[in-house]
Amino acid sequence: MRDRLAKSMTMFFRFFADTFFAKRYGHRAVVLETVAGVPGMIGGMLTHLRSLRKMERGNGTMIQELLDEAVNERKHLMFFIEIAQPNRFERVMITVAQLTFWHFYLVMYLISPSTSHKMIAYFEEEAVRSYTEYLDLIESGQIENVPAPQLAIDYYSMAPDARLSDMIICVRADEQHHSEANHRMAGF
Repeated sequence: MRDRLAKSMTMFFRFFADTFFAKRYGHRAVVLETVAGVPGMIGGMLTHLRSLRKMERGNGTMIQELLDEAVNERKHLMFFIEIAQPNRFERVMITVAQLTFWHFYLVMYLISPSTSHKMIAYFEEEAVRSYTEYLDLIESGQIENVPAPQLAIDYYSMAPDARLSDMIICVRADEQHHSEANHRMAGF
């Protein structure tokens, strides 16, 4: 039941992303990476607070992994801001999306951390699909393979002449790792 709920919520959010952004992958990435930074922060924070309340060491590794996930998603956002150059309207949308999702996910995590992790695992699987589609469009020449932002080159230790496609391959690998980690955490 929880798995079905997590999957259906993922498809609900995917529908809005597909409808609003269609094939504007750079702009889509900006909004989605803004939202993607929320779950790790909430999960890490609430797991940390639970550990303090119970006066236990438990899940210290999980706390750090969740906070690292949030930081990694923030880095992705910074990369795509340089690529997409969001306008004022999109920046407002980012704020609204983040505030809305923050409250939704906070309540969901308080009710069921395992369902929350499962939903994020599915979100990350959808992100892998989206980045694969983005990469296919670049490789087919439909989207220009511009130079990767210097921030991404530094973060991933890529070659100085790295391109957008190289960056997307690295980001997609991060998203795959986040999916696997959240599937694992859903078992706690």
